[in-house]
This record gives sequence, C-alpha cells and structure tokens, in this order.
Amino acid sequence: MDSTLITPRPNEETPSLHRARRAAWGSFAGAVVDWYDFLLYGITAALVFNREFFPQIDPAMGTLAAFATFGVGFLFRPLGGIIFGHFGDRLGRKRMLMMTVWMMGIATACIGILPSFTTIGWWAPTLLVILRALQGFAVGGEWGGAALLAVESAPNGKKAFYSSGVQVGYGVGLLLSTGLVSLISSLTTDAQFLSWGWRLPFLFSIVLVLGALWVRNGMEESAEFEHAQAQQSTGEKKRLPVFEALVRHPAAFLKIIALRLCELLTMYIVTAFALNYSTQNLGLPRELFLNIGLLVGGISCLTIPLFAWMADRYGRRRVYITGALLGALSAFPFFMALEARSILGVVIFSLMLANIAHDMVVCVQQPMFTEMFGAGYRYSGAGVGYQVASVVGGGFTPFIAAALLTFSGGEWHSVAIYLMVGCLLSALTAMLMKTPQPK
Repeated sequence: MDSTLITPRPNEETPSLHRARRAAWGSFAGAVVDWYDFLLYGITAALVFNREFFPQIDPAMGTLAAFATFGVGFLFRPLGGIIFGHFGDRLGRKRMLMMTVWMMGIATACIGILPSFTTIGWWAPTLLVILRALQGFAVGGEWGGAALLAVESAPNGKKAFYSSGVQVGYGVGLLLSTGLVSLISSLTTDAQFLSWGWRLPFLFSIVLVLGALWVRNGMEESAEFEHAQAQQSTGEKKRLPVFEALVRHPAAFLKIIALRLCELLTMYIVTAFALNYSTQNLGLPRELFLNIGLLVGGISCLTIPLFAWMADRYGRRRVYITGALLGALSAFPFFMALEARSILGVVIFSLMLANIAHDMVVCVQQPMFTEMFGAGYRYSGAGVGYQVASVVGGGFTPFIAAALLTFSGGEWHSVAIYLMVGCLLSALTAMLMKTPQPK
C-alpha cells in the first residue's frame, strides 16, 4: 500500500483544519442565501401568489397555479446541476459557488419588484415563472458545489458533521424567510401585506447575498479536487463529467432519487402545503404554520449537526433508516391532528416530520451521495442526481398534495398515504443499499 495513504503530508492528501473550517463556513453561508430565497418563494406562493398573479381564475385553480410556479424552480434545478457541475468539475468548486449566490440574489430581488396581474396582466405570471426558473437554475448548482467543498475538505471521520452546514443553511434560510414573512404579516393589515408587505423579504435578499459573497471569497479550493486535477492533466482525455458519472454509476442516480423522497415530502408538506391547507380548508390562522416554520428552522440548527455527529459515530445508514421510518409513522397522526384542530398535536407531529425524520435523513446526504462518484466527476454526478430527485420528489409535492386533496373532495387521507409511502420507499432503499463506512 502506498505510504502516502498512511502518512499524508499536510495540505495534500489531508486538508488542514483551517481549510476545512473555512470550507464549512463558506458552504453554510451560501446555503443560507440560496435556501432563504428558494423557500421564501414557497411560503409566499401559499399566501399571496394565487391572488396577486392568478386572480382571474377559480381560487382552487389559482392555488394549483401558484404551486405549479413553485415547481418550475425544481424543473430547472437539474439543468443548473449539469451546467454548474460540468464547470465545477473542470474549473473548480469555488468559482461556481460565487456565481450561484449572485444569480439567486438577483432573481429574488427582481421578484420583489415584479408588478402584479392588475398592473401588467399576464406578463406578471410569465415573468414570475422566468424568475422562478432562474432561482431553480442557481440552486441547482449550489448544493453540489457546497456539499463537495465541505466533504472534500473535512477531516476523516467527520465528513457528515463538517458538511452538515449545507443543510443547517437550509434551516437558517427557513428561519429567516418564515421569520420575516411572519413579522411583516403581524405588522401589516391583510390589504397592506398583499399590496407591498410580501415584497420586503425578497428585497432583503440583497443583504444576505453581500454577506455570503464576503464569506465565500475567503474559501480555498478543496485539496482533493486539486489533486484529482493534477492527476487528470497527466492522463488521457476523459468524457464530459456528467456522462462519466452516468456511465460509471447509473444506479446511483436512482438511489439518490429514492433516498431523497423522505426529506422532500416531509419538509414541503409541512412548510408549504400545510400552510395553505390549514388556512384555506380548516380556517386556521396563517400565523400557526409560519410560527411552526420558525420553530422548525431554529431547532434544525441544533438537530442537524447533532444527528450528523451521531451518523459519524454510529453509522450513516442507521441514522437515516431511523429517520425515514419515523417519518412514515408520523404521516397519519399529523393530518389527524390537523383535522382535529389540535394545536399541540399539529406542533408535535410537525416537529416529528420536519425536525426528527427530515433532519435525520438529510444530515448524512452530503457524504452519502458524493461518495457514490469519483472526484473527477463528483460535482456533476452528485449534483445532477440530487437535483433530479428534487424535481421528482420535491418541486411538485405541494402541487401533487393539493391536486390529491382536490380530486378526493377535500379528503386528506390520500395526501397522508403519499407522504407515508415516500418515507417507506426511502427507508427500504437505504436498507438494501451497501454504503461505505464513514471515513
């Protein structure tokens, strides 16, 4: 065995602790911006967009149209994963991560100043869809680069913990987006909120973008990527990174899709679909799920690193499978609590879905997914697989749930089954796959 694998020299095979920490913070900062922007759209779509951008159609269809524009962002995430993944595998992770933050911030700020349907007619929803597509394109390139830079820079045995900042950024983004919407909602009347109040959180994105760019500017490229590039320069020319990943590991893409179902369904049903369902169908105040979103975001800042530490110590699959099964078990109780209008029950099972089930499966995804691919095509492979899964299991989750509810005459059982089956499929996939031990 090569002795360098046993006693690597500093700053070559094993990244320094300083590099690892800077990479972790940089990945976290950018993830906050991208997820704040992306989730803010979902929250606002549930409350405002059906009336601001689709007022000329039936309210139920307006809700479906608003959630459909939410899903458009997910359709463009694989394209972002392909484009940013290609150049990220060729030019480096850091360059692409600076671009994704810029793109996301500009698109979000433009939504904040977009005129409504009453001002410019059908141009309003058209431009909304275009800007949502840009959001999806940007976030499509974000996860792969941020996850890779953190995983490749992390010390051995702590890959899940050091890369968990990518997912903690999701929680902080949820906390900030929900918190600002909730604050502005409480300080304005319904008419004011619909007229201009909802726009303020979108404009606030500019502040977050500037902060993230400052943090990311101090990151270094991962040593593992630099080493792979040095080896590739002396070897034969290879295929495009995304094709390399597809040819070498075709089954990995299907595994990623199945493994992400639990994560996507639990989070988006709680934070997007249930917000609309509880206000429109059950007459519950919108502040209920806005406050639950705040609670979920705050708690996730603790639970995701904790579960990631447990995964590094006790095994990733064990933590993942436990979370997926808890998600399946919580599906029916969550909707039963909603129908009973039990505030305590709704809070408890929202946290079970979004903080226990979701956080247990999401905390291990960075090392679990990226280690399915080689370093030379990892950005493309893991990034595209992750974003394709977002389309299949995430982007249209609120739309599918709303459609199931509409076609079943307002009965919630079909949505609960949808959630439960997705979680069980994720658990079964993790049980059957063979994953490497944490390194």
